[in-house]
Amino acid sequence: MKRQIYLDHAATTSVDSAVLKKMQPYFSVKYGNPSSIHQMGDQARQAVEKARQQVADFLGCSTQEIYFIGSTSESDNWVISGTIEKARLRGLKKPHIITSSFEHKAILEPIRVLEKKGLVEITLLPINQDGLVEIKDLEKKIQKNTVLISVMYANSEIGTIQPIREIGQIVKKANSKRQDPIIFHTDAVQAVNYLNCQVDYLEVNCLSFSAHKIYGPKGIGVLYIRKDTDLSPLIRGGGHERGMRAGTENVPGIVGLGEAVSLVAKKQKDNQKIKKLRNKLITGIMKDIPGAQLNGSLKDRLPNNAHFSFQGVEGEGILIELSELGIYVSTGSACASHSLKPSHVLRSIGLSDEQAHASVRFTLGRQTTVSDIDYVLKILTKAINRLRKISGR
Repeated sequence: MKRQIYLDHAATTSVDSAVLKKMQPYFSVKYGNPSSIHQMGDQARQAVEKARQQVADFLGCSTQEIYFIGSTSESDNWVISGTIEKARLRGLKKPHIITSSFEHKAILEPIRVLEKKGLVEITLLPINQDGLVEIKDLEKKIQKNTVLISVMYANSEIGTIQPIREIGQIVKKANSKRQDPIIFHTDAVQAVNYLNCQVDYLEVNCLSFSAHKIYGPKGIGVLYIRKDTDLSPLIRGGGHERGMRAGTENVPGIVGLGEAVSLVAKKQKDNQKIKKLRNKLITGIMKDIPGAQLNGSLKDRLPNNAHFSFQGVEGEGILIELSELGIYVSTGSACASHSLKPSHVLRSIGLSDEQAHASVRFTLGRQTTVSDIDYVLKILTKAINRLRKISGR
């Protein structure tokens, strides 16, 4: 049987066995609708509220500030649409949004659509070569009509960690002088496993993440909305999620998300192991493969992320070659991996189109072993040498 090594944990993770065990009864035994008032409905409702408490404990907030949604992309879109709708209802003709040039497309695409319609103004914060947001001039970028600032906590491609707490303090200072406060949102989907996500520490109004990035199920996520933050509902038509997102709750998914979140703190010891293995991978690649370039800061980086460009080789070619040998990696964000355009993230840190197309993302997980990394280094070196010979570069 072919050996299989999964190094694409930024795209998704396996469901932890403890999470799956908690979920199973809610598919076919405790399958009541949480809105039903009979005992089976109450049983499901209690499970939903237990998970809400688990998430609230993790984020350090009230259960009344937790909303279950379908994905982080949905959550990101909700923050944008909900903020802009409320701003326009207040009479603001053209609200202003500040974000960064290398956000996930779940942020960039919705605001560009609004911009094309003439409904918003946009300011994109620049990114330095290390993949970090330049915030020294952020206060100067804030305008009277600024309603939303959204910056991803950790980048989904190169894993660089942004100064969210510092941005939060800038926004808090600005809000102390305003009648209508700016909403500060962070997409924390890549951060939850590894970073402090306590919302008061970060000084955020809204925070998004998904279960499937933290060893939970796909199709379920969270939006934290701080009390008194003025957002319009996402889906109207029912009283679900306190009238903010209509639709019968995904009870098994919510239960799985709650259990996955509760396991994050218990698994923190794994993070040092993952970081050592990641460093072993980076050191081995830099030593054994000429023309390999690490993209993004090594210091301000998630412990599981190693992102490289390999001179003279197409990243897609490397991915296919490794996949044939049972090693699974990515050429970028899974949501954009089928695009032939160079990554906007890599372009934003100054890489050429050629360098961007020559990139590969390795993201390790709890199951990654020393043996896995040794095998990857051996196979990767051979694969790149072979591809370079074929291309004549």
